[in-house]
Amino acid sequence: MRTQHLSEQELIRREKLAALTALGIDGYPAPLYPVNTYAAVIKDNYKGEENKEDFAAVCLAGRIMSIRDMGKACFAVLQDSTGRIQVYIRKDDICPGEDKTLYDTVWKKLVDIGDIIGIKGYVFTTKTGETSVHVTELTMLTKALRPLPVVKEKDGESFDEVTDPEFRYRQRYADLIVNPGVKETFIKRTRMMNAIRSFLNERGALEVDTPVLQSIPGGAAARPFSTHHNALDVPMYMRIANELYLKRLIVGGFDWVYEFSRNFRNEGMDRTHNPEFTVLEFYVAYKDYEWMMETTEQLLEKAAIATNGTATVMAGNREISFKAPYKRITMYDAIREHTGFDISAMDETGIRGVCSQLGIHADEKMGKGKLIDEIFGAKCEGHYIQPTFITDYPVEMSPLTKKHRSKPGLVERFELMINGKEVANAYSELNDPIDQRERFEEQVQLMERGDDEAMFIDHDFLRALEYGMPPTSGIGFGIDRLCMLLTNQPSIQDVLLFPMMRPEKTD
Repeated sequence: MRTQHLSEQELIRREKLAALTALGIDGYPAPLYPVNTYAAVIKDNYKGEENKEDFAAVCLAGRIMSIRDMGKACFAVLQDSTGRIQVYIRKDDICPGEDKTLYDTVWKKLVDIGDIIGIKGYVFTTKTGETSVHVTELTMLTKALRPLPVVKEKDGESFDEVTDPEFRYRQRYADLIVNPGVKETFIKRTRMMNAIRSFLNERGALEVDTPVLQSIPGGAAARPFSTHHNALDVPMYMRIANELYLKRLIVGGFDWVYEFSRNFRNEGMDRTHNPEFTVLEFYVAYKDYEWMMETTEQLLEKAAIATNGTATVMAGNREISFKAPYKRITMYDAIREHTGFDISAMDETGIRGVCSQLGIHADEKMGKGKLIDEIFGAKCEGHYIQPTFITDYPVEMSPLTKKHRSKPGLVERFELMINGKEVANAYSELNDPIDQRERFEEQVQLMERGDDEAMFIDHDFLRALEYGMPPTSGIGFGIDRLCMLLTNQPSIQDVLLFPMMRPEKTD
């Protein structure tokens, strides 16, 4: 057994485990335990004398969060998957005979906060009015060998929660135990995703799966993670987007497909970026980006209500309404409004000059599209707090998007900005294979200039387009960012169960 790095508390707990074993008590017995109710069920439904017979034989299991010793009896707090409940343990009840070992030795000396126990008993109300369980039988289910972080409480409420992000994100399992509000965030995340699935399924969309390992990282301008397939002896890339595969399915005859995909981008980490993240993308035949804006408004309003019971949410101290309709403004108008520059007729040199005047970094690797993106990101993006569609992007920024039907030099694209960040990106999809090939070739030229986010040419996708893809609209939602908004969390790490971390230092 490893002992050289164990703390005093960890050594003591191992000694207690050995003592339990010596008494014939298994610290890790077989998993079957006859749980018949939960803490929240009892607290929500127990009405005292009115229905006490319904709670005369309850069986719960959970983790001990606190113990208040009173000599021959004690109160403890038990935490299960639904919440916490007080339990009352009296020596003569769990040890009705002459042998008091279970209470005097096991319970008082060998059981610790953090241990998982099973209890049987009946529900009652204490003199102070608290619904509690009077324990008549107690079983050790799991001996915890590491102490929980200390969280101070008063009147049943935490007032000194563990907030150290190094601990919380690296040891999410312990974070979930000691910070009860964390679990609610992830319950809301599931509620949000279920609402989105329901919205799409009710409208006839088909959920599909597409490859995570790809020979060509396509569908977005991003730096990929690379790996190697040993059996085929070929380089492979982790998916940066699932767009091109979903479009292949539209070519194949599906009218509406969607996927919640795990994507991977070998880029920076900050409060809104994690190298591994979740995206929802869906593609619909015979629709355009105008239809997609209306659908997006309906979907997000439903998701907000399903998550929180209201279309209005708080993001920090800002109130944000997801109620449709949302504001719309073109990208060039947004840049003109917030910088005073009209760049709509400028070439790359002119836009580079605007960047210089605005104090925005612009190196020689950046083409026209990248320069415009830098201006918008630095000077415009943060102004859009309420949901706003930024529409009609320059063609240089959008190599997979259909050219605008009435505005030369633009494409039919929008990004949805909320609370100063992009949450969704959508197009009327480019389905002209000749035009698409030319756009890919322009991306290759950018790659040759040193742009490591430029797209590869996907020859198989071009072949698919040559079979004919119907007019199509598609969209991608950043699920993690959307969850941040709907749960009022300031960092993407707070809505990921296991965010990316630097390797832990070891001795």
